[in-house]
Amino acid sequence: MSTSILRFAPSPTGLLHIGNARTALINWLYARKNKATFILRLDDTDLERSEEQYEQAIYQDLKWLGLDYDRIEWQSKRLNEYQKAAESLKASGRLYACYETPEELEFKRRRLLSQGRPPIYDRAALNLTSEDHARFLNEGRKPHWRFKLMPQVISWEDLIRGKIHFEGEHLSDPILIREDNSPVYTLSSVVDDIDFGITHIIRGEDHITNTAIQLQLFAALGTDPKSFTFGHVQYLLGEQGESLSKRIGSLSLRQLREEGYEACALASYLVKLGTSEDISPSLSLDNLIQEFDISHVSRAAPRFNKNMLDRMNSRLLHHQSFKHVQARLSEKNLSFITEEFWNTCHGNINKLSDLKHIWNVCTQEITPKIEDTKYLEQASNTLPLEPWTSETWLKWTQDLKEKTGRKGRELFMPLRQALTGEDHGPEMKELLPLIGREKALKRLQGKVA
Repeated sequence: MSTSILRFAPSPTGLLHIGNARTALINWLYARKNKATFILRLDDTDLERSEEQYEQAIYQDLKWLGLDYDRIEWQSKRLNEYQKAAESLKASGRLYACYETPEELEFKRRRLLSQGRPPIYDRAALNLTSEDHARFLNEGRKPHWRFKLMPQVISWEDLIRGKIHFEGEHLSDPILIREDNSPVYTLSSVVDDIDFGITHIIRGEDHITNTAIQLQLFAALGTDPKSFTFGHVQYLLGEQGESLSKRIGSLSLRQLREEGYEACALASYLVKLGTSEDISPSLSLDNLIQEFDISHVSRAAPRFNKNMLDRMNSRLLHHQSFKHVQARLSEKNLSFITEEFWNTCHGNINKLSDLKHIWNVCTQEITPKIEDTKYLEQASNTLPLEPWTSETWLKWTQDLKEKTGRKGRELFMPLRQALTGEDHGPEMKELLPLIGREKALKRLQGKVA
C-alpha cells in the first residue's frame, strides 16, 4: 500500500477553470495510479474574497469531473497552527518584524529596478534597534513578518521540469505574516503539507519560486525538505496565447458543463494536451488512470482549442454504448431515448442534447420542406410497405432512380427536405424507419406530420 499523499488546493474565490481542472486531474490521476491518498484542501483564508457559492461550485465541478477525494481540509480552521509555526520561526530568529508601508516598499523596488538591480528586499528591518521597534509601534504601525532566507543553493529534481536550482542569496525574504496577523499562502501551505504528511506537491509553474522558498521553510520548521517530491505544471493558454482567468469565468467548468460537454471528453483532452500521446477520448476515468504517465506532461505551455474539445466530445459519444450514457440521458431529461434510438443516432451527434432535436424530427410534428411536388408524388407512390429496416431507404431510392432518372443530390435532397424539414442531418437510411411510413407519407404529401 502506497504511503504517498497528494493534494489539490483551490481557493474558493472564483469558479474553477480548465487550468485548475488540469492541475486537479494530474494530481488525482497520479494519486489513483499509485494507490496514494488524495486530499482536497480549500485555501479559504482570504476572508474578503472567499465565498460559500464558490466552495460549493468546487464540490460540484469535481463531482462532475468524477474526481473523488479521500478527505477534505479547510485552511480557515487551522489558523492556530499557522500562528504556532510563526512563533517557532520567531523564536529561532528566522522570522523578523518589518514596518515599511506598501508605498515605501514600492519606492525601494522601483529604485532598485532603475539601477538595473533585482528588487530584492534590503533587510533594513534586521538593523532596527529595540527603540526603533517601540517608536514604530507607538506611531501605530503594525509589523509584517519576513522569513530570513539562507544564502545557499536550493535545488530539486522536478517531476515535470527536471533539475531546478536557485541561489538563496538571489531571492527576496518573503512576507509570511501580514500586518493584520494573517498568514500568507507560503507559510500556511507548508504547515499543512507537514501536518498532513503530503509527499507529492504538483501545482502550477508560477509556484516554482515559492517552492525554492518553501524548501528552506520546511527545514526551518524541522522537516526534511527531501521528503517532498515536486512537479510544476505549465498553465494552459487560450487559443491566442492569452492567460485564462478564473475570475472572469473564462472557460469555467460550470460553463462547459452547461454547454453540454462530457466530463470524460474534457478530462481526456486536458490530460493529453501537450503530450506526445494521441489526443483521443478515453471512455472512462479508469482508462485514463491506466494510461497516465506524469513524465509525458509537457514542459511547454499548451494551448487550449475549443474546436478540438468539440471533436473529442463527438468521438466519445460516437463510441459509447447506451449503457454508458443511460444515467446521463436521465440527467439531461432525455430518459425517453430508447436503446434502439441511441444505437441508430449516436454516431451523428456532437452533444447529448442533439438527440432531442433528432427525436423531435422523427416523432413530433414538423413542417415539411417541399420544392418539387411532382417528384414527391412519385416518391409517395413508390414508398415501400412496412416493416422497414436500414435497407429500406436504399431500396426505395434505387427504385426512384430507375423510374425518374434522377441521381445524387437531385434524387436525395428533396426527400430529406420533405421527410425532415432540413437540408442536413443523420443518414436517412437510419432515420426513415424511426419516422415510420404513416408520417413519411404525409410529409411527402406536404402535410404537417
